[in-house]
Amino acid sequence: MGHNWVMDLRIFTEPQQGASYDTLLAVAKATEDLGFDAFFRSDHYLKMGSVTGLPGPTDAWITLAGLARETKRIKLGTLVTPVTFRLPGPLAISVAQVDAMAGPGRVELGLGTGWFGEEHTAYGIPFPDKRFDLLEEQLQIVTGLWNTPDGETFSFKGEHYSLADSPALPKPATSPHPPIIIGGGGPKRTPRLAAQYASEFNTSFRPFDDSERLFGTVREAVSANGRHPDSMTYSAALVACVGRDEAEFARRAEAIGREPAELRENGLAGTPAEVVEKIGRYAAIGAQRLYLQILDLSDLDHLELIASQVMGRL
Repeated sequence: MGHNWVMDLRIFTEPQQGASYDTLLAVAKATEDLGFDAFFRSDHYLKMGSVTGLPGPTDAWITLAGLARETKRIKLGTLVTPVTFRLPGPLAISVAQVDAMAGPGRVELGLGTGWFGEEHTAYGIPFPDKRFDLLEEQLQIVTGLWNTPDGETFSFKGEHYSLADSPALPKPATSPHPPIIIGGGGPKRTPRLAAQYASEFNTSFRPFDDSERLFGTVREAVSANGRHPDSMTYSAALVACVGRDEAEFARRAEAIGREPAELRENGLAGTPAEVVEKIGRYAAIGAQRLYLQILDLSDLDHLELIASQVMGRL
């Protein structure tokens, strides 16, 4: 071994690229059986790029509700739910319900501004300019509802949302409430919101140096907010493509329409030994958790290889 760091590995899927619930269930069950920490999914309603996207999009929280009942151990969550998709009151209810369906300590809420204009146009979802303001108000409301003591009510008056005398029910099964994950590359507002509301800060598909810099910015914000440094978890999401040898790696790269050299540069890619080495680099900048973006959901042998040859060496 020779290293003294620990890394959570989570499986992260992009179902808008084309996945049925049954496919996602098979991947989630493999995730659980193979010992990974969590199954996460994107929250999108439209495919990206040249894939067919068939059979079409699935709803993130409906998927996670189903998986909550069909799995026992793994954590479940979104990376990330756009604030444009749901009103904050109903979102707090949905997530609390999935949390109850899963049992305490399993559900996590990634929340973000949303960025993909076309999916909004395609499905009649408003896509306003001031989405960061929506994010801030939704964070205030969702946590406000969850943190309201039993028997008390919650009211809120913001620029975008108003709640009056809400019973603030149901309460989540997880105490005090499901962890909130915030990501993004903004220099000021994102770190401030993360320090105020999140228990995890995530960088997604960014260059290594960007993650290092952003982790530092958020660490400063956490400290400025009077929080204990250990109260924030730092994570990154990266495309995963691993092969036992060069030929298998090249085949897996081709299956997801990517070039081996590009994957090695931008992802957790190559042989198991290369991937373990890169995970060590992320550990060195303070990452405690990595989301492995799996783009070929039919290749469960890929997950088995990662579990035995990568996670098995951590």
